[in-house]
Amino acid sequence: MGVILGIESTAHTFSIGGVLQDGKTISSSSALFRPEKGGIHPREAADHHSVISGEKFREFISHNNLDTKEIDAIAFSQGPGLGPCLRVGASVARSLSEKLEVPLIGVNHCVAHIEIGRLQTGCEDPVLLYVSGGNTQVIARKGGRYRVIGETLDIGIGNMLDKFARTQGIPFPGGPKIEKLALEWEKKNPVTSLDNIILPYSVQGMDLSFSGILTAAVQKISDGHSLEEVCWSLQEHVFSSCIEVAERALAHTGKKELLLGGGVACNERIRKMSELMCNDRGAVAYWPEKQYCVDNGTMIAELGRKMLKHNLVTKLEDSAIDPSMRTDHAEVVWN
Repeated sequence: MGVILGIESTAHTFSIGGVLQDGKTISSSSALFRPEKGGIHPREAADHHSVISGEKFREFISHNNLDTKEIDAIAFSQGPGLGPCLRVGASVARSLSEKLEVPLIGVNHCVAHIEIGRLQTGCEDPVLLYVSGGNTQVIARKGGRYRVIGETLDIGIGNMLDKFARTQGIPFPGGPKIEKLALEWEKKNPVTSLDNIILPYSVQGMDLSFSGILTAAVQKISDGHSLEEVCWSLQEHVFSSCIEVAERALAHTGKKELLLGGGVACNERIRKMSELMCNDRGAVAYWPEKQYCVDNGTMIAELGRKMLKHNLVTKLEDSAIDPSMRTDHAEVVWN
């Protein structure tokens, strides 16, 4: 049975994964660019992807005992993302497509998060709470497209957490360490209260904002609060705002499924909040395995598989990247 190969390169991760034609997933071979200091420098990340791409392809083929003749198509992230990083993935995809003489499929990175989540969990028509480094959106399907019904007005939630972590000397990615510190605070303080360390709570209708709470959290450290306490309060505030908007989206759309996606969806606290909210309103919360929450090639392959079934392939002249690609640009014909 043939394999759809997926190439992910939107930001700090270069990843190659696959999905069989029957929907069985093949775990990705991935490499994470870790800057020595500061945030992601797009050109440095792109250089990393260029150097590592051949190795990751060979590793993926070798670890899964694949023959290149088994590859039916090459899917790649066409957008959104960081331009220099996207170009590397697109170039690799074009080269493989030409060499192997198989179709090329440019896919929408955000939609790929939805489709791998649906494949993994079995949910049918969810509201997606997409919480990643580069973005934060609430998405629901209507009229043959995935519509963005709420999103961040400034920076993504993951970006905010990473920025806060850097101010405290925590290396990238900062989210897992923040989660660990917050849990340590909770264990030491079984009776917790947000009244002790209030941060800005910014929900504007269906939209969110995270830059203000970042500044306030850094200030709380300067005021003498412990890092563990600030991490706990930061998580509680920002996750609550996301869940509030997600609950409002469920109410507006009448849907009964909430799907978490994006790297921040690996966090156990936001998963628990999602579950509690859904239980209260008779809905069900879902999330894929952690390896499919973070950026990965397998999710690109899964969307490519669905597009290939409907002959939605990409001509070479139409394969240019689109760093600003919107979620609702993709016509959803496979549901």
